[in-house]
Amino acid sequence: MSVAPCLAGLGLALATVGVPARGADNPAAPPAAPAPDAAASAAAAPATAPAEELSTIVVEGLEPRFVAPTRRDRIGRIWAPVMINGRGPFRLVFDTGATRSGVTANVATALGLAPNESRPLRLRGVTGTAIVPTLHVDSFQVGDLLQEPLTMPVLADAFGGAEGVLGTEAMGDKRVRIEFRRDRITITRSHNERAAPGFITIPLDRSRGRFPVVDAYMGNVPIKAIIDTGGQVTIGNLALRDALARRRHDKPSVDEIVGATLEVQEGEGRTAPAIQIGDIRIRSAHVTFGDMHIFHYWDLDDQPALLIGMDAIGLLDTLIIDYRRHELQLRLADSG
Repeated sequence: MSVAPCLAGLGLALATVGVPARGADNPAAPPAAPAPDAAASAAAAPATAPAEELSTIVVEGLEPRFVAPTRRDRIGRIWAPVMINGRGPFRLVFDTGATRSGVTANVATALGLAPNESRPLRLRGVTGTAIVPTLHVDSFQVGDLLQEPLTMPVLADAFGGAEGVLGTEAMGDKRVRIEFRRDRITITRSHNERAAPGFITIPLDRSRGRFPVVDAYMGNVPIKAIIDTGGQVTIGNLALRDALARRRHDKPSVDEIVGATLEVQEGEGRTAPAIQIGDIRIRSAHVTFGDMHIFHYWDLDDQPALLIGMDAIGLLDTLIIDYRRHELQLRLADSG
């Protein structure tokens, strides 16, 4: 039986917690219940990438627009250049599975700031939870997306050479366009634009807030699919594994899933049918199935569910998430 590392990118809940001084006789107090719209990203796999300066281009038109060349880290995720306290740009992974942005301790050091251990947050990722310190900054800017001030979690690692994650807390009225062939990410204010010719429109499940959750199929099995640009791999829950079991005859690998909290869970790596999202068909050669912590948190244990990572999303030509319209607009690489 083979063992292969797989790396998850979705993080979910961040809640402020009171943590007394720790010692052998004074364990951490239980965390407060997680706020439904407070989430942080998880990362992918430990990998390093050479330092590479990212340029930011502000295009003046009818309104400010942020356009930047993307970079792919060693696990295929999308970087965006972010200015913090007027310094940078720092390489943050754009993570649709994170409702709050976070940075690594190296960013705090570069800014000359010390993480605050007295006001921690509970980070809930794909594989587990962890209490992490926070960092308070005066400004956090991606083009016209300006947040000031901002308190962020300090992540143990963002992996792949990234210095943090760019979450969706400021995306409520925005439209994000990612063009994989052109290596470009564009963030602008949404004007309720309908999809252009050649695109497929998929409505988002509004009950999940800012998380891009859609109804889809894997083979002939209906699923809830979460678009996770912060994750390297595609992960299914056990309900999906069992629903597909009658047609599966391959021998599974043992995949180790590493989440934002650095906890590791094992899963079954298997070949799987194509993912059908509307009229878009994405062939995902390898899916890891497991009893992941995040599925428990989302109450998705009993229905087939899938976190679609960059191994599958990156096969698209263009991905548009219009948060105001609550919809995805997708174009395949071979549709021109």
